[in-house]
Amino acid sequence: MPPDVPPQPFWRIALPHSTAAVPIARALVRTALAELEAPADSDTAELLTAELVANAVEHTDGSGPIELVVELLASGCQVEVHDHDPEPPGDLSGLLPESTPDPWQEHGRGLLLIRALSSACGHRPTEHGKAVWFTLPSGPPPPGPAAR
Repeated sequence: MPPDVPPQPFWRIALPHSTAAVPIARALVRTALAELEAPADSDTAELLTAELVANAVEHTDGSGPIELVVELLASGCQVEVHDHDPEPPGDLSGLLPESTPDPWQEHGRGLLLIRALSSACGHRPTEHGKAVWFTLPSGPPPPGPAAR
């Protein structure tokens, strides 16, 4: 990185591999965004972070750590959840799912939420598994039809 470009502020925190990680991650994202003075919507960041952490806890075997990374970007923020499983998550491409989630089921809508509410999302391999991420733009989300 050139010397005249300051590094972007970020938080990196290890989480327990248990359901207790979800509320911890929500609180950490709220605190990180406040401390970094991130202009992104904290409520949306908390919700999407909870989805990523819950997926990491549910879909990995617990033999490796889960890590939360929150980074302030010029255009908003990026949140990543790292786990040790190299298998990619479900569809984050933005394509429609093969079937609509059953409204009575407890699971099946997390990745849809992430795709719908983030400005970008995806996953990438890491040295020890993968990182699943989303970005949020600066400012609150635009008002939807219900807010008018």
